[in-house]
Amino acid sequence: MKKKFGVSTFKDDELAIVNNAVAMAEEVVSNYYKMSASQWLRPKYDVKTLADLAEDEIVTGPFAQIIRYEGKLKGGVLGSSAYDFYKICIQDHSILEILRRRPEIRLSPFALYVVTHELVHIVRFSRFQQNFNASEVEKLIEERRVHGITHDILDPLKTAGLGAVLDFYGTWRPPFDGLKTIP
Repeated sequence: MKKKFGVSTFKDDELAIVNNAVAMAEEVVSNYYKMSASQWLRPKYDVKTLADLAEDEIVTGPFAQIIRYEGKLKGGVLGSSAYDFYKICIQDHSILEILRRRPEIRLSPFALYVVTHELVHIVRFSRFQQNFNASEVEKLIEERRVHGITHDILDPLKTAGLGAVLDFYGTWRPPFDGLKTIP
């Protein structure tokens, strides 16, 4: 078992599975939001697993987190060359723990859900549909909204094991105080 900072990291075969899930998540989110390749967010985000995270990017509990950094265009000296750069920090240890505790959940569909969910957040931040620095109450409402959108994106897919993952996240889908999901 590989470790970094005392927590488990994905093995090479698991990294290949996560990499495929990232590619699939990018495709389904792009299709859902009807975004062309030129509209897609690269290079305004990146996805990293625990092996490539700094110690302060590792958290206990969540399966992933988004950290916002300020990017600057090469050679840009003016403030107008700055942009938001989002880093999806996959928390290998948390994912591996849930896979250990819930044998019906498999890595590929679980990683697909986690990355799709985080990409939906990034699209919503980038389109100013949600404030990155929202209050705790607003963040909870947004989490429910994004889980609903993630379910809408993934539910039509015929991916082995995805049903168990959608069931796992089922309690996050009901509208919060009557709110409906907004793409």
